[in-house]
Amino acid sequence: MTGIVVVGAGQAGASLAAKVRALGYDGPVTLIGEEAAPPYQRPPLSKGYLLREMDLERLYLRAPSFWKENEINLKLGASVTSINRSTKTVRAGNESIPYDKLALTTGSRPRRMPPTAGGDLNGVYTIRTIGDVDAMAAEFQSRRKLLIVGGGYLGLEAAAVGVKLGLELTLIEMAPRILQRVAAPPTSDYFRNLHSNHGVKILENMGLERLAGRGQVSGAVLSNDINLQVDFVVVAIGVTPRTDLAEEAGLEIDNGIRTDGQGLTSDPSIWSAGECASFPYEGRHIRLESVGNAIDHAELVAKNMLGASEIYKVKPWFWSDQYGVKLQIAGLNTGYDRIFERRGDHEQSQSIWYYKEGRLLALDAMNDPRAYMVGKRIIEAGQTVAPEHVVDLSKEVKTLLSQATMVSQASAA
Repeated sequence: MTGIVVVGAGQAGASLAAKVRALGYDGPVTLIGEEAAPPYQRPPLSKGYLLREMDLERLYLRAPSFWKENEINLKLGASVTSINRSTKTVRAGNESIPYDKLALTTGSRPRRMPPTAGGDLNGVYTIRTIGDVDAMAAEFQSRRKLLIVGGGYLGLEAAAVGVKLGLELTLIEMAPRILQRVAAPPTSDYFRNLHSNHGVKILENMGLERLAGRGQVSGAVLSNDINLQVDFVVVAIGVTPRTDLAEEAGLEIDNGIRTDGQGLTSDPSIWSAGECASFPYEGRHIRLESVGNAIDHAELVAKNMLGASEIYKVKPWFWSDQYGVKLQIAGLNTGYDRIFERRGDHEQSQSIWYYKEGRLLALDAMNDPRAYMVGKRIIEAGQTVAPEHVVDLSKEVKTLLSQATMVSQASAA
């Protein structure tokens, strides 16, 4: 019996390995990770860990002793370079590791600027690993000039840290507005105002031609020949799924490693979960980049690797923390055609509700946990609520639960 091998020791891989043991699997389990650190959580990297308010040990998903106690063979600092589907082995360094069942939880990698645009200069960073943050931490000193490339949530979180540490900050976004890919204009307006009020200079609809410097970055040339002096740069322009191993092994790729509703790839012995995997959702294949998906998807795949045959019913949720503002998101707003805004109970508290053809898809809640919990319950129950009830501030948000109705199968398709 050669057991279960999990390639990728991030949130998804760690969750899957722990789950198969919790379900009573008593065969060999091997969890392989490229980094030297045991499995850890990534969201605090751009917040508490970068601020040095969180120690390294607090990042760990499990106590280091957990893996040995549960007889999970944790191989750290090991890169898997190939999968041999005919012999059912993976190659890590000089070692060939056999498997009965293989799970690919390889996650994603940050997009980088090309070397021709200065992406290989010293002082240009991305935020993905402990090593990334450790390398840039010394740069975050008062009055230094930081350029952030990318106006998504990661870039905005890094900006909030920079402000707290006294840096002079410029954030550029190529799209007409920050958060354009993931949020409606009112949410973009909320966070633009929040950051501007904290002294961040936000330049939207602004391209980056190149970074300048001799060995060390010292400037940036923007669209329309605008020149900036910078001390260092954080590039936060999204991620791409790590599918190299799967592609080389001949697995089907579709916006990530393509899986069926149970997490099975095009090979009957290979499964995939987390950010690297795409799965069926409302007639298409999607990928989700979130902790919630990494855990839920991985734990479902763990069950199915042991014979459960369950279908993944995704319940998307996300969050971001900036300047003490907590953003909570439930659902997916893809394809929305109308939005409705609801004021919260206090200043800086509001929620944005997304609809498509009269059906509630998602909501963004800024400093409004009650709206978030109500909306999340409605969406996850397969229900919707009429927009006129959402905007009726004469009634408490909790009353929306009693006014919710089931979504018809036709409108859900």
